[in-house]
Amino acid sequence: MSEILVETKNLSKSYGKLKALNNMSMTLYKGDIYGFIGPNGAGKSTTFKILSTILIPDTGTATINGISITRGSEVRGLIGYMPDSFGVYDDMTVYQYLDFFAAAYFIPSKKRKSLIHDILELTDLTFKRDAMVQSLSRGMQQRLGLSRVLIHDPKLLILDEPASGLDPRARIEFRELLKELVKMGKTILISSHILSELSEICTRVGIVEQGKLIYEGSRSEIEEKLLGYGRIIVELKDAEAAVHCQAVLKKAPFKIEMVIYDYKLNISISKDGTDLDDIIRYLFEHDIKIKAFYKSKLSLEDAFMNITEGKLA
Repeated sequence: MSEILVETKNLSKSYGKLKALNNMSMTLYKGDIYGFIGPNGAGKSTTFKILSTILIPDTGTATINGISITRGSEVRGLIGYMPDSFGVYDDMTVYQYLDFFAAAYFIPSKKRKSLIHDILELTDLTFKRDAMVQSLSRGMQQRLGLSRVLIHDPKLLILDEPASGLDPRARIEFRELLKELVKMGKTILISSHILSELSEICTRVGIVEQGKLIYEGSRSEIEEKLLGYGRIIVELKDAEAAVHCQAVLKKAPFKIEMVIYDYKLNISISKDGTDLDDIIRYLFEHDIKIKAFYKSKLSLEDAFMNITEGKLA
């Protein structure tokens, strides 16, 4: 079995009457890319700040590599925390910025030059070495933020919405960089609102709502949990036929949800026993001429929408 790197047990945190975390328990194994998913206000950032020793939980425990987060000076060396927004210092070059943080981690000056060179190579920022930090694009600043958290070679990277505001190319490049970091032995805890991207890179997923972890598991385990849910695409000859088909299905003895895209019906089914055969049989019985029909693969967005209820803490 994989070795546990992060473990929380019954973490709770309140801000006045607002309960941000409610007995949060989760487990990360070494080498995981763990996608932390939930709506705004679900408790993701609070969890990240507790694991990063920025906040103290009201109750519960958390360990990183077997060390309690209450032993702050010991555990901080194991963590690289990149918040959803972070300040950059004006009037500093990229090199100076990284050199400053290397010094803050007591890395000897003789080692800093080669270390910063290697990190800039890894994050593809070498050509920006002497650029002023405030002149960088959003994507470059995110790369610089990741460079900063790698300075002290942490075991765990905690990344809060790292792809926020990035253009499509920058998001793809950032995703590939995360895969490379895992190959280098890092474990990554990451949140994102772009669920399709998480589904491509995450080994495990945790879904949080109202401060509680309501589901945790691998992608295959999510699909198994959702067995019975599904989506069917029915292609008709034209848009008019699709509208007629929708009207027929609204009178069907089973519950489904439908959306029309041109001449296609996108049909969502749930765990009430309805399946593809039931729908197709019903359409043929009502003389609906179908060009094609097929099941569409469930996405991480489907999992999120089916498992959660849209409630906030």
